[in-house]
Amino acid sequence: MSSKPPPLPPAASAEVVEIERALSRITYLSTRTRQHDRMMAMAGVPLDRAAVALLRQIADSEPLRPGELAQRLGVEASHVTRTVQQLQRFGYVSRVPDPEDRRAQRIELTDAGREAIGRVRDAGARGMQLALSDWKPEDLRQLATLFHRMVDDFLARSREDEPGRESGRPSAPA
Repeated sequence: MSSKPPPLPPAASAEVVEIERALSRITYLSTRTRQHDRMMAMAGVPLDRAAVALLRQIADSEPLRPGELAQRLGVEASHVTRTVQQLQRFGYVSRVPDPEDRRAQRIELTDAGREAIGRVRDAGARGMQLALSDWKPEDLRQLATLFHRMVDDFLARSREDEPGRESGRPSAPA
């Protein structure tokens, strides 16, 4: 029995094409090595981009297993393992027993990790404040609201795309 490929989504509107272009430019500009190095110097946190991304993910969630972190970041588990080791050497994370399976471990922030991610976020916000200094407060509020809405919609869509899920709900057991 052959299975058909999923249907292609409809072509993107001109507005969505422009949003994608702007987000690509912002992503490029904010992830350049020079920009990252400047922000890390301002924060006093000597981490590479991968370690900062992992530290942010850990800070934004409950303690997770390394495999769960890899899935959320869309990277290989071995990548997370190496990066967790780097973060442990700096004292930013620790491994704790998983309460659901004592053989497994979860990764959580230490006090030093909470302080480091706070400094990283503050440095990023200060840089953004400089870039958006001419914007009116109501425009900034509207942009923040729309960005949060967009992220929520992206997350909802990504959950729908997970195997065994449809419309954000687990599939019925077979």
